[in-house]
Amino acid sequence: MGIKRQSPTGILGFPVAPLKENGELDLKGLEANIDFLLESGLQSVFVACGAGELHALTQEEYKVMVEAVVKQVDGRVPVYTGVGGNISHALEQAEISEEAGADGYLILPPYLIDPSQDGLYNYLKAIIESTDLSAIVYQRDKCILTKETLLALCELPQLVGFKDGVGNMEFNTEAVQLIGDRLEWINGMPLAEVTMAAYYNLGYRTYSSAISNYIPHISAKYFEALQQGDGKTVRELHEEVILPIHSIRKRKEGYAVSLIKAGMNIVGLPVGTTVRPPIAPVEPEHYEELKGILEKALENYPVPEKTVEVS
Repeated sequence: MGIKRQSPTGILGFPVAPLKENGELDLKGLEANIDFLLESGLQSVFVACGAGELHALTQEEYKVMVEAVVKQVDGRVPVYTGVGGNISHALEQAEISEEAGADGYLILPPYLIDPSQDGLYNYLKAIIESTDLSAIVYQRDKCILTKETLLALCELPQLVGFKDGVGNMEFNTEAVQLIGDRLEWINGMPLAEVTMAAYYNLGYRTYSSAISNYIPHISAKYFEALQQGDGKTVRELHEEVILPIHSIRKRKEGYAVSLIKAGMNIVGLPVGTTVRPPIAPVEPEHYEELKGILEKALENYPVPEKTVEVS
């Protein structure tokens, strides 16, 4: 019998790579990040991806992170890793992920090169076929596919999902209509809550949430309102929380990572705000602005109290 494959669905959690002030990996901070995501109801964990500063990790740090997270999650939710960059590193990361017991991996783009479609196909095919883990292709930066290339990749049984970080709605419409439920369609746009309503109408039912690292209950409230057609709540959350945070995020390259750590620091998670070059930390005035947004958001939308089951 073949393996029954299924991509993670719903809101996907992307933990950071917590760093000590001296730049060393902070595994205690990572453990706190994972615990917070699991306690908040996130349905999967994607470790060492974009938010996890894959580009700046050594292969040994990568191995340590993946092994630690797989052990900590202990099968409660699917664990995916990030693989990418040069093909040799990507294949090694795929092997590490398989040996550690991960469920699959998200393939990030190769860097620097503007590849042809056959070159991209060969790159992605080599990684997808290198293990028996489930794979998700991430369309962004130097990995822009035609629908024909994506359709050809669908012949590989390991491929379970397509994550879009480009926002070409014509492509997305055609791809979803052509391929249908063969893949899980994942919104990977910057601060995906900004665009998820448009993606939802195309057939996308899953997204990666940066704000779930520090206000996951608001991300969940937004997605529930979107699914139920509650336009009033969607608009309120956009106006009061999502768009103000997105406005800060757009002010400086690299805030896709450093602003997440700032938000986590503001809500009291012990991950610090240290990032590795070329990413820069959040400017003090932007940090204070984010702090004000979060304080108001938590006042207007408090974290729900956890219910305790009595046996």
